[in-house]
Amino acid sequence: MSEFTIGEAAKRAGVNIETLRYYERRGLVPPPPRSHSNYRLYPNESVRLVRFVKRAQDLGFTLNEIMELLAFRNGVDASCGDVREQALAKIRDIDDKMRALQAMRGALSELVDRCPGRGPIGGCPIIETLDPEPST
Repeated sequence: MSEFTIGEAAKRAGVNIETLRYYERRGLVPPPPRSHSNYRLYPNESVRLVRFVKRAQDLGFTLNEIMELLAFRNGVDASCGDVREQALAKIRDIDDKMRALQAMRGALSELVDRCPGRGPIGGCPIIETLDPEPST
């Protein structure tokens, strides 16, 4: 079994040292055993866990959701269906965010289309929309 210092473990996992420490504090990665010199010695499983967390984050899962995925990963009572349901919930969440972003984009595009891009700031439709009360 391989054991790595925090720097080597972070490098192998593709994160910085502070990220690894943060994951430890959050309980995503268990605290590693320490050497006689009091150095943290991370087992290969810790590196695998950090990679799991990073891949899940890349898919949009929050750290709390990742905690649930890790519980599923480690649990004997979990099923593939449980994980699928969580993934479907994340897809719905992403779809909601995409709709909200599209609405924001549409509203901002309308403002940009109304703005001539020249003249005094007092007549700027973007500023007028953001601050409808005239300054005194």
